[in-house]
Amino acid sequence: MAPYESDDAVGAAWDEDVRSGRRKAARYAVPVAVVGVAAATIGLVPALADSGDPDLPRISAQQLIEKIAKSDVQQLSGTVRISTDLGLPNLGGLESGIASRAAEGSGDGSSADPQSKLTELVTGSHTLRVAADGPDRQKLSLLEQGAEYSLIHDGKDVWGYDSKSNEVYHSTAAGSGKDRKAEPPATPKDFADEALKSVDDTTSVTVDGTAQVAGRDAYKLLIKPRQSGTTVGAISIAVDAKTGLPLKFTLTPKNGGAAVVDAGFTQVSFAEPAASTFDFTPPKGAKVTEEDKEAKAREHAPKAGEDFGKGLDGATVLGKGWTSVATFDTGAEGGLPTGAQGGDLGGFLGSLGDKVSGTFGKGTVFSTRLVNALITDDGKVYAGAVTKDALVKAADAGK
Repeated sequence: MAPYESDDAVGAAWDEDVRSGRRKAARYAVPVAVVGVAAATIGLVPALADSGDPDLPRISAQQLIEKIAKSDVQQLSGTVRISTDLGLPNLGGLESGIASRAAEGSGDGSSADPQSKLTELVTGSHTLRVAADGPDRQKLSLLEQGAEYSLIHDGKDVWGYDSKSNEVYHSTAAGSGKDRKAEPPATPKDFADEALKSVDDTTSVTVDGTAQVAGRDAYKLLIKPRQSGTTVGAISIAVDAKTGLPLKFTLTPKNGGAAVVDAGFTQVSFAEPAASTFDFTPPKGAKVTEEDKEAKAREHAPKAGEDFGKGLDGATVLGKGWTSVATFDTGAEGGLPTGAQGGDLGGFLGSLGDKVSGTFGKGTVFSTRLVNALITDDGKVYAGAVTKDALVKAADAGK
């Protein structure tokens, strides 16, 4: 297949189309913190299609990005396989204890609360079944060994059901459809939208041939940082040639090895799901927990001497593009509590991290395969998808 046409620059003419396309796109994600993805930008060069892959019409990277942004898939059902490998250490016995404390501290204490349940997606491999019928009806099921967790949004009602514990969590949706706050990423489209939020000159974006994903012909969009100092190697997005829906998202780290995030449809249909898909009635004998909005508000309000969450809201961003670093002051001098001061978790954390120093003072860098964080001894935090040296440099510059 001949090389795709390229573009040397990206103007602002199509930017409004991109934004309006995002607003129209159906949201079928669920609340789950998986991983932050650095903002992508555009610099276009030619690319060749892989031999043997679908022979599709030529398209430029700019046109493909516009196609993603304007995608207006309102109805679908399918299976998504998601794997995340941040290189986090094995927590052993602490893992269940931390999860238990997180559930207890969620304000409602239900194992069916999405805030605690879906954090499981932050590591390992998982199979999800997803369905959507417009902006007000979605369902996601997390399939587990011998059990299933489902999150159903039907109009004003949001239900979470954990079959293992036979617990139900009920809340009401804040707003509806496109008026609701965008949720963190959970599907290939969600990840792609995060990666394409910003446009500047720090990234190369190309059309990297074609592929077949879940039986659908797709173009492959390849996003690579032009900056040094980032931990991100490349992002590959397989885009359905007909609908523009991202079918597969893969983020690989700069140091190589397995993907940090690999989320893709293994089966997908754009037919209207059966109405019964979104029906839910609590099973007989199930424990039903209603959302305690006041408790949630208290949970997110900073307590005396605990300004960590407040700091996140007021974080300052240093630099731009792939090497940008978010920084905030926790208000707690002495750095991260470790050893006896931090209990079991503190003792575990004390064995991790690299001690560093600079003109900023002293601190500890905690690393994953993608996101690294420097916590200084005077209570400041610097975090980003950047190397340890880049964090120290940012801390020195911010001093």
